[in-house]
Amino acid sequence: MQDNLQNNFFHQIVSLLQEARLQVVKAVNHTMVYTYFNIGKMIVEEEQNGKERAEYGKQLLKGLSQRLTEEFGKGFSVVNLENMRKFYNSYSIYETMSSISVLDQIPQSVTGVSENEKSQPLTGDFFKLTWTHYTLLMRIDDVNERNFYEIESAKNNWSLRELKRQYDSALYTRLVLSRDKVEVKKLSEKGLIIEKPKDIIKDPYILEFLGLPEKHSYSESNLEEEIISKLEHFLLELGNGFTFVARQKRITFDDKHFRIDLVFYNRILKCFVLIDLKIGELKHQDLGQMQMYVNYYDREMRLEDENKTIGIVLCQNKSEAVVKYTLPENNEQIFASKYKTVLPSKEVLEQLIKEN
Repeated sequence: MQDNLQNNFFHQIVSLLQEARLQVVKAVNHTMVYTYFNIGKMIVEEEQNGKERAEYGKQLLKGLSQRLTEEFGKGFSVVNLENMRKFYNSYSIYETMSSISVLDQIPQSVTGVSENEKSQPLTGDFFKLTWTHYTLLMRIDDVNERNFYEIESAKNNWSLRELKRQYDSALYTRLVLSRDKVEVKKLSEKGLIIEKPKDIIKDPYILEFLGLPEKHSYSESNLEEEIISKLEHFLLELGNGFTFVARQKRITFDDKHFRIDLVFYNRILKCFVLIDLKIGELKHQDLGQMQMYVNYYDREMRLEDENKTIGIVLCQNKSEAVVKYTLPENNEQIFASKYKTVLPSKEVLEQLIKEN
């Protein structure tokens, strides 16, 4: 009994220290980003003061790099200093800070913002990511696209690897091309907001992480096995709020057995999401079968406080006419989406989406 009490006490102390370390890391990253922002600001202002000399900027960075490296060691190469300058040019401090109270907690020596400037209204989001995140985000020329990835990274706590994967798979492009201008604007201001079933649907889904060939020389069971073995990657591709429930879920009625390939639950929409995997061309029978699965879950599995079940048929190819005339006009539950097992170029992806 005493050992258990001591173990619980030990784990409480460990948890406290781990949380403290996490907060220290966050604070260091927070201060580092502001410091680099301000270094970039100072470089830009100094270059502008010496702009009459063409080589001034180049010599300035070279000299600054040498001095800072001697004083502080690694991390201040000319390339890194150029990134700091680009960081300042890419982000206006009045567009990226969301809270005056947060700004007040950071010394002026770090932010470069005077007390008078702090009183001015601030809009947009505060810097919430690490420096390595921003070095990737700075490469995105489209401000709306950059804002989207910044918001989603902070909201979903994406690692740099996850951010890179979402950018490489053109998540923003896939979402934009299926939305009107008003919804596109919301993406750049608030990120992806999930309010209805259609909000969680992508077309196509990019499954390059499975390592399968583009041609269908694999079976549906192979595809399912690979998804299960890389479930973390698949959940990232599915999007916000998904949790895994079951694979090959058996349902039975009239002495007949049916198996649903994959079952998930979306915590935001509060509903089950059923996924069936199809190799090759989508058939109307595939949609009919999914409709049966969805009806079963709605009537037998869904609780009173849960929303209606969503069904997604993932296929390699589909006819929009087949989808249109198989599903009811007011359909909000059954969806058919293509999937790609290799990462297409942005141009190919845009063309693929426009064909849907």
